[in-house]
Amino acid sequence: MQNNERPMISHRRGLLRAAGLGAAATATLAIAGTVPAQATSGPSDADILNFALNLEYLEATFYLTAVNGTGLPSGDTAGTGTLGNVIGGSAVPFKSKALQEIAAGIAKDELAHVEFLRKALGSAAVARPALDLYNSFNTLGEAAGLKGGKFDPFADEISFLLGAYVFEDVGVTAYNGAAPLIASKTYLAAAASILAVEAYHAGSIRTLLFELGLGEATDKISAVRAAASGAADDQGVLVNGVANITPTDTNALVYSRTTTQVLNVVYLGGASANYGFFPAGLNGAIT
Repeated sequence: MQNNERPMISHRRGLLRAAGLGAAATATLAIAGTVPAQATSGPSDADILNFALNLEYLEATFYLTAVNGTGLPSGDTAGTGTLGNVIGGSAVPFKSKALQEIAAGIAKDELAHVEFLRKALGSAAVARPALDLYNSFNTLGEAAGLKGGKFDPFADEISFLLGAYVFEDVGVTAYNGAAPLIASKTYLAAAASILAVEAYHAGSIRTLLFELGLGEATDKISAVRAAASGAADDQGVLVNGVANITPTDTNALVYSRTTTQVLNVVYLGGASANYGFFPAGLNGAIT
C-alpha cells in the first residue's frame, strides 16, 4: 500500500507487539505446524502472529545490523506480501566487550523469534516489509531533541543503547495488550513466555542507560512514544530522580498498548513521519 493510500489506523485492529508477539507465541505452533482457523470477529491468531513477525523483523534487523553490520539472512525474509528493502544501519563500533556480548545475545534471540514465527506460520508467513533505520531515527531524534535531530543509533555505544530503548519498552507493553486477543490458551502461554524474554531485554537496556546517567534522554524518548500512543503509558529510567528500571502503573502492573497505540508508535504518528520505521506499512491483515 502506498503511503498516500493508507487508511487511518482502526481502533478495532488487534495488536501484538512493537517490537511483536515473538517466538514464544508459537511454541506449540512448531509442534502443530499450522495455525488453526478461528471463528471470531477480531483478528485471528494467524493475523496476530504475522503482526508479531513484522515487528520481529524490525527488532532482529536492528540488532543484527548493530552487531554484524548486516541484517537478516535472505532465507528469513521472503513470504506473502511485498518484500521491502532496508534503509540505513551499520555495525556499531563497540568498545565495551560486555556491551557487545549483551547486544549479540539480544540479536540472537530476535533472530530466533523471526525463524520460530516463520516456521510456525509456514506458507502464511508474511515477507519482511520495507524498514527505515535512518530517517525514522532522525525523525524521532528531532521530536525528542536528541543529537540535534540527527540521531544515528549505530554511531556509538550510547546511541545504540538509546536506539534499543526505543524498541524494548514498546515490545513489553504490546505483549500485555495482545494477551486478550489470543484465542488459543496454548499460544497465550507461549506469549507470556516471550513477554518475559522481552522484559529481560528491556530491563537490561534500562539498567545500562541508568548506570550511564542517561535518564534525561530516556525521558525525552518516552515522552515521544507516549505522545504517539496518546496515553500516559511510558516512563523513562528515572522517576522523581531515582532509578525506574521496571516502569509500571500505580498497581505495579505493566502498561498495556492497543493496536492503534502500538502502530502509532512504530509509525511515529503516521503520514507526517512517512510512517516511521515501516515506510510502506506492515504486511498482513493488521496494518
